[in-house]
Amino acid sequence: MNAVPRASSSDAAHLSREVSATLALAAPLILSNISQILIGMTDVVLLGHLGAEALAASAIGTGLVWALTLFGIGLVTASSPLIASAIGRRHNVVRDVRRTVRQTMWCALTISAPILILLWFTSPLLRWVGQPERLASDAGTFVRAMEWVVPSALITITLKNFVAALERPIWSLVISVCGVFANALINWSLIFGHLGAPPLGLFGAGLGSSLVNLLMLGAMVLLVTQHVTFRRFHVFGHFWRADWPRYRALWMLGAPIGLQMGFEATVFAAAVVLMGYIGTVAVAAHAIAIQIASMTFMVPLGIAQAATVRVGTALGRGDPSAIARAGHAALALGLGFMASMALIIWTIPQTLAALFIDPHVHGNAQVLMLAVSFLKVAAVFQIADGAQVVGAGMLRGLHDTKMPMLFAAIGYWGVGIGVGAFLAFRLGLGGVGIWLGLALGLAIVGVCMNARWLLRERLGLA
Repeated sequence: MNAVPRASSSDAAHLSREVSATLALAAPLILSNISQILIGMTDVVLLGHLGAEALAASAIGTGLVWALTLFGIGLVTASSPLIASAIGRRHNVVRDVRRTVRQTMWCALTISAPILILLWFTSPLLRWVGQPERLASDAGTFVRAMEWVVPSALITITLKNFVAALERPIWSLVISVCGVFANALINWSLIFGHLGAPPLGLFGAGLGSSLVNLLMLGAMVLLVTQHVTFRRFHVFGHFWRADWPRYRALWMLGAPIGLQMGFEATVFAAAVVLMGYIGTVAVAAHAIAIQIASMTFMVPLGIAQAATVRVGTALGRGDPSAIARAGHAALALGLGFMASMALIIWTIPQTLAALFIDPHVHGNAQVLMLAVSFLKVAAVFQIADGAQVVGAGMLRGLHDTKMPMLFAAIGYWGVGIGVGAFLAFRLGLGGVGIWLGLALGLAIVGVCMNARWLLRERLGLA
């Protein structure tokens, strides 16, 4: 008679421990992600003092840089489940982990080259798609200074994934927080000409971002080569030695992740371009709203990163029950947080938007009103956004990346941007219509990701 209660109690205890373990791993990852967003938010606040035109140009430029970089981020993200599975198996773990990290850095350098070339021609590309001359020129100036974040950011993320897979992400957090303060000081100096620097405006903002990312890379290199926990792996040992089987494995696993992230990022970049057709006010309002939505997104993103590690480690051990617990814990944490954020954004959108722009400056009141409208929609899609990113993280832990890529392509582009453009230009809803389309796309992707997770055993994924 007591067998069932004991089993239930045991299951609950296991799940409680999994929630605690996921939180312990996710918390530094979340704070590290938020630190990265704070760097972007600092730039928005600083450039907001230059006016709506500078804010719009930086929004388009930043969107393009990170839209392309996210493919590379997805590619190097493949290292996380590979390292986690190796740790779960524990056989020859040092050599296996070193091979993965080294070849991931090769992948980062490989993908950086075409991205840098494409970004160099931002201005003519924006003119070609019909953006106003002034906006295209300013965005191009900004991007030519900022694009150098790409290789340093990708290698930094590779090293952060290595540190996180060993469940020691606190060091990444420390470096990220230092990066926030360094970015604020350097960009303040370069944009406005303080501390002996010339006033470089938009170009200074981009240059500052490049310098800060280079400093963060240097700090991560010092960490993994000097700290006792990490240096035994000798991740830079024989760096130039080719390992083509591992290199190909990373591309096979990481390219779909990169495309999935790319589809999500480019749909938001496309949204910025569509806002450009509506007007500068719409672009500036979108820049404010997307900063707030991105900030909340960093929490389920960190939980998803932790889920990849926890699920991947359980997969390496061959433990289906642990796989299930890791996924359930991550999903509960992600959805619970995003539900609370939806309530906050819906309740005080004007207060949140006013943090980024002074409504008393000429022309800013209209931007603020439109940003509030966008945030109302953002509140609605919070839960869907959390579901899709955590679902993707769980599936990555199972080394399942191809179908999530297809879900993203259909949901973000087939539905999100298609419906958004229809609502904006055919039905006359303007920028709000674009955001409604994005919300619908996120919801569809979230449902597909989690349905696949629930069917994982039937599909032979775990």
